Amino acid sequence: MTDESLAQAIARAGSPVELLRNQDWPAFTFPVAPEFTNWRDEQRAWNTSVALMDQSHHMTQLFLWGADLLPMLEGISPNTFATFRPGVAKQLISVNKDGYLIGDGILFNITEGDEGLVLVGHHILIDWVRFNVEKAQASGKDVYSRLDPNSHMRQGPPTFYRYELQGPHADTVMEKLFGGPAPEIKFFHIGDVTIAGRPVKALRHGMAGQPGFEFFGPWEDNRIVLDAIMAAGEDFGIRRVGAKAYSSTPLEAGWVPTPFPAIFDEDFAEYREWLPAARIGSLAGSLYSADIHDYYMTPFDLGLGRSVRFDHDFHGREALEKHAAAPRRRKATLIWNSEDVAAVVRSQVEPGIPAKYLDFPKARYGFYQMDEVRRGGELVGISTDAGYVAFDQLYMSLATIDDSVVEGTEVVIVWGEDPISQKSSVDAHHRQVEIRATVAPAPYHDYARTVYRADD
Repeated sequence: MTDESLAQAIARAGSPVELLRNQDWPAFTFPVAPEFTNWRDEQRAWNTSVALMDQSHHMTQLFLWGADLLPMLEGISPNTFATFRPGVAKQLISVNKDGYLIGDGILFNITEGDEGLVLVGHHILIDWVRFNVEKAQASGKDVYSRLDPNSHMRQGPPTFYRYELQGPHADTVMEKLFGGPAPEIKFFHIGDVTIAGRPVKALRHGMAGQPGFEFFGPWEDNRIVLDAIMAAGEDFGIRRVGAKAYSSTPLEAGWVPTPFPAIFDEDFAEYREWLPAARIGSLAGSLYSADIHDYYMTPFDLGLGRSVRFDHDFHGREALEKHAAAPRRRKATLIWNSEDVAAVVRSQVEPGIPAKYLDFPKARYGFYQMDEVRRGGELVGISTDAGYVAFDQLYMSLATIDDSVVEGTEVVIVWGEDPISQKSSVDAHHRQVEIRATVAPAPYHDYARTVYRADD
């Protein structure tokens, strides 16, 4: 790893597209055991019984505080902070001057005072916030941050453990855990509970569209809390979820985990000089365009419009208001044709050049997976996160689709690269194929679209 900035790397590669297509940054991996039992049963557990997901290690955390913090965040985010207070969380987003998405993360408001807020998620949005904290400090503002990288990047343990308890029996397990009813906490609100005598924060949340809580607290309590949850769930078939199964949760939750960051225009020139090239990630998939703007998405393209409020001034507001008035695309699930999926798998054991390898349970071979979605030869969207869901026995992907393409429409996903990039995560010997898919809602399951977010 070098100290090369993103701006320097782009100049060396000739364009941001060529840099990102060929940068050797594989798909994100989760630093927990791949499987505790087997990933198929672990996937099914959050739909049929109860599952425990360890979120302690894979996300980056940025602790934030200072009297000028909220005004700074307001200036770079469409989110409203009018009612933001301790005990609530929000899905923070940010956009560029043209209203295109930088990224998203969960902003927890835990307490008043030092380190009272913590932004949790992939590092893409967090790096942009860090840059703005440093700029604010340089201008004399009272704003501070502390970075807690994920366990791939950090020496020592994380600040917090984070355990997600999820599934139709989650509330029953919690009744046993607490010796009474599960706490009544609104969606994306934070409550105080006690587990095995330890004080614990509980966020009403769910990673796969099923009822559940995210419990978090000081790392030194992690084993005591974990053992207590597992013991309480033993009679209900609780399963720990490994990295393989966990990686597929966005498919059911309808959350696109790594949207492409729109940071390649003039308003982000200073940021590109600041950002190490090693942190930008890689671009994979059949979508290939010399124009970096063809990879950009608005918050409305990915179902993040609920985070947008025009009650304050922020960078990109004027452009985002125009996108809000006439959204071009929407988030959708694509249900892949089983015969076409089987043909891709079969090509690996037949003579000739095989199709691009299709992995289970996740088929993502770059940090940003971007595959063409076509109808009648016309590009009508981008397929992003793709994988297999054992409970439904379906291969599917999350996508952003033109509003004119109605649910039930058959489209075609172009799978594989042409030209083939130089990333080591890409099989150099493969051919592009077309996979039929049917447009469906996102999230795919009714529960996640209705009851799950009813009190948001």
